[in-house]
Amino acid sequence: MPEFANPVPGNFCWIENATNDPAAMKTFYGELFGWSYMEMNMPDGSAYAMANIGGKTTAGLMRLPEEAKKMGAPPSFQSYVAVTDAAASAKKATELGGKVLMGPMETGPGVMAVVQDPTGGVFSLWQQKQQMGTFLMGEPGSLGWVELATTDVDRAGKFYTNLFGWKPKAEQMGDMVYTVFNNGEVPVAGMMPQPKEMAGAPSAWTVYFAVSDCDAAVAKAKSLGGTPMGPPIDLPIVGRFAFLTDPQGAFFAVIKFAPPPAK
Repeated sequence: MPEFANPVPGNFCWIENATNDPAAMKTFYGELFGWSYMEMNMPDGSAYAMANIGGKTTAGLMRLPEEAKKMGAPPSFQSYVAVTDAAASAKKATELGGKVLMGPMETGPGVMAVVQDPTGGVFSLWQQKQQMGTFLMGEPGSLGWVELATTDVDRAGKFYTNLFGWKPKAEQMGDMVYTVFNNGEVPVAGMMPQPKEMAGAPSAWTVYFAVSDCDAAVAKAKSLGGTPMGPPIDLPIVGRFAFLTDPQGAFFAVIKFAPPPAK
């Protein structure tokens, strides 16, 4: 699914970087991924930057809202899941043990809500009401994968499968069990137990950006003020990936996908 115009309900359809320094992060990600930007004015007077590659939209970039700062939210990426009715999905999320942190609210061409799952993972719902152009995914510089590291795999798994109708498929991966969520027949997200080194932190979703060369992307990010969280990792069949933080502290990953196996 390298491009789409109408998000498929149950698929991740948008990512957004909320930061304390939008101008600096526009430069960072522009240099790292080749993004250019189109800005829109927000109701509060701030600017919202729509990042794109060749005219195809990849992500949003905005100033971290004051309300979020007061709640202790750091600069971060937020992932959006497409739904047909944001209000109904938000209500269902609370019935399943989640919490609605913001919304549902009309914003530009749709309705959004920010939700926290029962284990602490935060994500957003997006109901598109107007055409927003062409989105790019799975190509270098755009969103390649989304992954939840959770403190309670069973509880989180039940929440997301009941909320979005995802089908979980658990596989042994090294010394842990990794769950792939399918929306229909399409893999849309992953889930893993929270690593021991993250003990005490809340569950969290991580965005992976597709790149053509993982090592080169890590070196470029470091030269621009980003911080690698460790050396790149090779995972058979999946690819080569690395975790980083941007100069404002937002966590993300880059991945060079392995070629599909020969048939």
